[in-house]
Amino acid sequence: MLYVMSNSYNPLYNLAAEEYFLKNKTEDYFMLWRSEPAVIIGKHQNLPAEINYPFIRKNNMKVARRLTGGGTVVHDMQNLNFSFIVTGVQGKLIDFKKYIAPIIGFLQSIGVAATIGVKNDIRIGESKISGNAEHVFKNRVLHHGTLLFNSNLKNIDMALSVVPGKYQDKAVQSNRAVVTNISQYLAKPMEIEEFAYGLSKFILKNEPAVNAIHLSNTDEESIQRLMEEKYITDEWIWGYSPRYTFKNVFDYEGQHWQVMLEVEKGNIITAELKINGINNQQISDCFRGLPHRFDVLLKELGKHLNMISLLTLEQVVSGFF
Repeated sequence: MLYVMSNSYNPLYNLAAEEYFLKNKTEDYFMLWRSEPAVIIGKHQNLPAEINYPFIRKNNMKVARRLTGGGTVVHDMQNLNFSFIVTGVQGKLIDFKKYIAPIIGFLQSIGVAATIGVKNDIRIGESKISGNAEHVFKNRVLHHGTLLFNSNLKNIDMALSVVPGKYQDKAVQSNRAVVTNISQYLAKPMEIEEFAYGLSKFILKNEPAVNAIHLSNTDEESIQRLMEEKYITDEWIWGYSPRYTFKNVFDYEGQHWQVMLEVEKGNIITAELKINGINNQQISDCFRGLPHRFDVLLKELGKHLNMISLLTLEQVVSGFF
């Protein structure tokens, strides 16, 4: 098994690295990586239904879609991500407990009473500290998970704070859980860098023939290319969401707004906007064919509501998400 500690804090790059190792290599890999603030959704999720888009935009958080299924997670620099990319026997590749066990072993070795949850997560008591997911490609499997070390739990809650009922779709829904940080349960305080080093040492000691490596220039260039061709694109991040209908009503400065959008592959295919019960056909027509994106709708509404301030306009556009 080869061990990689990623030098990149870009979640898009690290997600691309996982897929590159999975689909282009034959060796087994263990990778640790950290990420600047970002929201990472599962492959089959409806992005705007999972996130508090205005909050994420205001706080300059990246948005990414990963290769694996499962629910939405929030990354920051106090969260540690781990990845196993392994060759195995077809039909026996899905095995969450196999890859969670060494993580729990390390946590218990530093005095943290971690256990595996019923949804293949890792918990301390009733609180979640790690979400896990897997993806199979031919005879190889990617298993990865999060480890909340000392993350900003308030930001996690805000980033995932959504009003139910606005989106109708057939996407995979996240299961919200009470989360906590590992750092609160340590017998001896440590920084996340020490925690990551300790985990790598534990894996290297307990897994046979583990070697730490640095990526070659060819590997780095290939990962960068995959990131640019897939992970950074709107087609993957937004367009992979299943078809959905968005409906919302809200009041702003004495006006009652009613919004209905049908969206496919990230683009609005039908739109209906009513203000004080009157259908605004001009704006509705202009929305068709546009991406269901905050910045795009902000620009389009700005053309028609040119007497409105930018702050007010942003507050109005928030009602479209």
